Amino acid sequence: MGDGLRYVGVAERRARLMLRHGLAPQARGATPEAVADALLALHGSDPATVYLAIGARLADPTVTVPETDRALYADRSLVRMHGMRHTVFVFPTASTAVVHASTGLTVAARERATLVKDMAKAGAPDAAWLKEVEESALAALARLGQATAAELAREEPRLREQFVYAAGKSYEGVHTVVTRLLRVLGVEGKVVRGRPLGSWTSSQFRWALAPEHPELPVPDAQSDLLRHWLRACGPATEADLKWWTGWRVTDVRRALTAIGARAVTLDEGTGWVLDGDVDPVPGPAEPWAALLPALDPTAMGWQGRDWYLAPELRPALFDYSGNVGPTVWWDGRVVGGWAQRADGEIVWRILDGEGIGGEAKAAIAAEAERLGAWVGATRVTPRFRTPVEKELAS
Repeated sequence: MGDGLRYVGVAERRARLMLRHGLAPQARGATPEAVADALLALHGSDPATVYLAIGARLADPTVTVPETDRALYADRSLVRMHGMRHTVFVFPTASTAVVHASTGLTVAARERATLVKDMAKAGAPDAAWLKEVEESALAALARLGQATAAELAREEPRLREQFVYAAGKSYEGVHTVVTRLLRVLGVEGKVVRGRPLGSWTSSQFRWALAPEHPELPVPDAQSDLLRHWLRACGPATEADLKWWTGWRVTDVRRALTAIGARAVTLDEGTGWVLDGDVDPVPGPAEPWAALLPALDPTAMGWQGRDWYLAPELRPALFDYSGNVGPTVWWDGRVVGGWAQRADGEIVWRILDGEGIGGEAKAAIAAEAERLGAWVGATRVTPRFRTPVEKELAS
């Protein structure tokens, strides 16, 4: 391309995506831990996404629910916690120190200051009182192992204290200390979400103490996080990295320099890969199909998505806040959407018919059958619904 950098085209980027995100049959993982480690982070805002994203990438999807439950709640080898962009993710437990130091500390300081300020405006007890209640709540959680917010409030009644938020504003409301405090403790890395009250699709979680982890220097943690992410998602532009991490551009550039990232040329400009990952990656021997859930980490992995998602498909596949719905993939690109109907049937629609012949439709149908087989009697409705998903589900 005239700049001396190796050009990485769309076909190669899609090949890397297939191999490193475990999407083609030959690339699938054996355990939820293997899937999470390959991706680094699984979106956890919608509880079902975690299971559906893992199931799409397991060699044996029938073990998705029991094995993911084991990893999350028995072995605690995976943990649900706040991470990049103040979003809830599921991470390998070994990554929690890196995630907390690289992305959580700034957000945590802001969240605590906001809570103290909101309480002061409402005439609620001060920061010293809040700290005392916090210590009591953490001690109670240590005794109980895990608990809901209501159960914690029974142990520490001061958690039931209420205060008026945004008095006089159109969005005025009454907040309870336990709800706001648990949120702060979550982003501070002191508590994590534990086992839900219902099934694997439930969003009503118990809380548990966070796994102990060392406090890492922020620059070191940012370098480690970026190294792991580029291993899964490189090449990526600086804009992709800034968006995904939620960092300032100066932090992104410093971390790229620290890990010795190598520049390559992409259709949209300069991209970055790990040192040692510049050589071409061959494409798959056979085309592949996948049905990925709403908020899947592959569909949400980059800010610039035109190389795998045609812009004209976005209005049908995203909600008004930019959350992607369930997507149908063929050979490295999004070609449609899918949904589950009330009777349990998995239905799908092709929105981009280019190159979609009988082979593609048969492969997509097989993936729909594979998904339906392990989901079974469970009914899954995305938390953030999109136009095509709502239409197909009706």
